[in-house]
Amino acid sequence: MSLPFFFTKKYLRSKKDSRFLSAISYITIIGISLGVAVVIIALTILDGFDKVVTEKIIRFNSHIKIVSFGNRNLPPFSETAPQILEKFNQDIVKIEPYTSKLAIIKSKKITEGITLLGVQSDNSELSNFLQSGNFDLSQSDNKLQKIILGKTLAEKLFIKVGDVVTIFCLRKDQIPTADNPPGIEQFTVSGVYESGMSEYDDLNAFVNIKVAQNIFGMGDQISGYNIKLKDLTNVNLVADRLQDFLGYPYYVRTVFQLHQNIFTWIELQKKPIPIILGLIIFVAVFNIVGTLLMIVLERTNAIGILRSLGANRKLVIKTFLYHSAFLTAIGVAVGITLAFVLSYLQQNFDIISLPGKIYFVTKVPISIELNNYLLVSAVTAVISITASLLPAFIASRIKPISAIRFE
Repeated sequence: MSLPFFFTKKYLRSKKDSRFLSAISYITIIGISLGVAVVIIALTILDGFDKVVTEKIIRFNSHIKIVSFGNRNLPPFSETAPQILEKFNQDIVKIEPYTSKLAIIKSKKITEGITLLGVQSDNSELSNFLQSGNFDLSQSDNKLQKIILGKTLAEKLFIKVGDVVTIFCLRKDQIPTADNPPGIEQFTVSGVYESGMSEYDDLNAFVNIKVAQNIFGMGDQISGYNIKLKDLTNVNLVADRLQDFLGYPYYVRTVFQLHQNIFTWIELQKKPIPIILGLIIFVAVFNIVGTLLMIVLERTNAIGILRSLGANRKLVIKTFLYHSAFLTAIGVAVGITLAFVLSYLQQNFDIISLPGKIYFVTKVPISIELNNYLLVSAVTAVISITASLLPAFIASRIKPISAIRFE
């Protein structure tokens, strides 16, 4: 065992009691551990929000959406889709048409405004969120057509799978007249989905695209295209190329542009993190410096004896640096453990819930990332040990004769 380490071990013990660490050391460790835990948990939650919200939005909306300026109808799918696939085959995984119009849905007691979306019957993304019933949007010739509702909307309407609802909408986007009556049709609820985002569960209802085209009086026209890419990192580049290729009246937007408010909100939440981390580390540094300065005062006599016995300044500096490293290591370790345990409990038991209408999710999302733990630990350790150079240097400057006479 080296001399600096031996002295550090001795100095960590209190003279007045038999506990391993003195009260000052305990306070320092608690301050560091709480600071580290708070920052790691904050980063974990923000990463969780980013990951969960992005995943849900993308799975529900696709990577790129092509619509028309002024929300006008677009030409039939068969006229434009083959050209897009031929030009961008190396970038696109899937391209699907959809229809989207405002409508009114009525159960036996309740009437609500919704967005009625017509999608293809093999929409696998929507089926992943199905909570009850079956993913059945197949078109029927002699029975009621099928509709899938969000959980929040179904609860508001007091309906369940198998119940019948009525849809009212405009045909040809025109005010109803004798020659152009409104679209009215009954549907059987075949399934109820839950995305965890009330923005979708409360407003969107899905039917077969052919049924939607018929009730809206659209013929073969569509509202737009949903496009999935092979590589999401190229989404902006592909969107720009698509816009140049298609031109007017096509309007190409990425999922990040469509939901810019959500992604901006997430990024805004991350901006205060460096400030919070800095303040917490600032407090930890003061704890370390204060502790070591008090030890210098308390151990002045012992330091003088060591210097008189031949200990050089380097040994004294190492002793106090080891002391700082020891306190920091324990504080960081306890902080990491606390952050991981709390994150694990939330991730597996959903201890804290959130109002979905405000936060887009119904529970606090957690994303445990090793990088967050390493970053916070490394920054805290480096700054804390660096700050301990000041009291260590002061201790090394103590003159042996003055120190021995010090009371």
